[in-house]
Amino acid sequence: MKVYKFGGASVRNAEGVRNLRKIIDDEQNLFIIVSAMGKTTNALEKVFEGVQQGDRAMCDEHVAAIREYHTGIISELWRGPRRLERVEELFDELAGFAARPGYRAEEAELWYDRIVAYGELVSTTIISEYLNHAGVSNRWIDMRRCFVTEQRHKDAGVDIAASAQRLKGALAACEETIFVGQGFIGAAPDGTTTTLGREGSDYSAAVAAHILDAESMSVWKDVDGVLNADPKIFPDAVQIAELNYLDTIELAYSGAQIIHPKTIKPLQNKNIPLYVRPFGDKRKPGTVIRGMSAPVEVPILILKKDQVLLTIRSRDFSFVLEEKFATIFALLERFRIKANLIHNSAVNLSLCVDRTWHIDEAIGALRASGFDVMKAENMELLTVRGYTDELWRRYADGPQVFVRQSTQSTVRVVRKRG
Repeated sequence: MKVYKFGGASVRNAEGVRNLRKIIDDEQNLFIIVSAMGKTTNALEKVFEGVQQGDRAMCDEHVAAIREYHTGIISELWRGPRRLERVEELFDELAGFAARPGYRAEEAELWYDRIVAYGELVSTTIISEYLNHAGVSNRWIDMRRCFVTEQRHKDAGVDIAASAQRLKGALAACEETIFVGQGFIGAAPDGTTTTLGREGSDYSAAVAAHILDAESMSVWKDVDGVLNADPKIFPDAVQIAELNYLDTIELAYSGAQIIHPKTIKPLQNKNIPLYVRPFGDKRKPGTVIRGMSAPVEVPILILKKDQVLLTIRSRDFSFVLEEKFATIFALLERFRIKANLIHNSAVNLSLCVDRTWHIDEAIGALRASGFDVMKAENMELLTVRGYTDELWRRYADGPQVFVRQSTQSTVRVVRKRG
């Protein structure tokens, strides 16, 4: 069994779906994980915003636009108007759920997960039906019935042991040898839909590969492989031929858009190689990630945007005591806030965190617990691994840098977005 994962950019239009079909030509024993098409998740977040605001017209407008976008892809794939019954049912479900009364702010993550999951459900339904139409026999798999997650919404982890029997059982009951399942989604023990965090489709594919003892996992992207930097930000980016699991985890933690941070562990545990391959030309080798690799000889630059810098100080100046740290991080966990960089002195703790819904709530709770908190917005976190003197001068120095940490090989800076 092989596992292939296709991201939203790869299947954003009919041409992309047709190319997916070409990539899987002559494959058997294949499990395909697919994300929502194009920017559908972003569009579904607008539906959720409408729910939050109690704005029925806003919800209806965005649901209609998402439906029209997918209808256009279907018509182009079938080269004429075509009604896919299951797709229509999914959109009717979405519209009905978005119009349901009873939204409560304390259930925001639950409602969010239920709404945005429709992106993957619709994309995989279209792709599965198109592949069958094009002569590629396959079975659509509902990953909400196969992946058991934590009782946690918006960033759930998969319980691999509990999921293994379900996924293997679902496939064993099928005559087909090609399967199409959703990335990003699962279900909690109480049956409610959960999501695995943005870009969580990579993680979905890795868990499936682990459970199915896959010989390999391939992520198909719109680049030739893993690059040492985002080419949209750093034009002189170059490709890296191979990486090991450990380096990849460190880079993902720093914010690299290589792979979802939780992806590597399920693969590493069974020594399954991960290939990052170009969607536009399957003949190119891409990048391989495995247990052992040649050293990376070029600097790696990772820019993580939409950051907030929190500077926290205890009002009684007892900050050096360990229990103060425990209180702070317990509060952050309560509000689902993760620190991307930690810097402390005798009386201050500086945390660089993602900008999320709950930042101001967390700050309020910290202040109520006896801390002074300063918040600096419009920040970004830059990590340069294998830096040179030139890169240090260019990126790690100057008045825009608020926090800087360095080792012999890596420098990380929190700086004002400029």
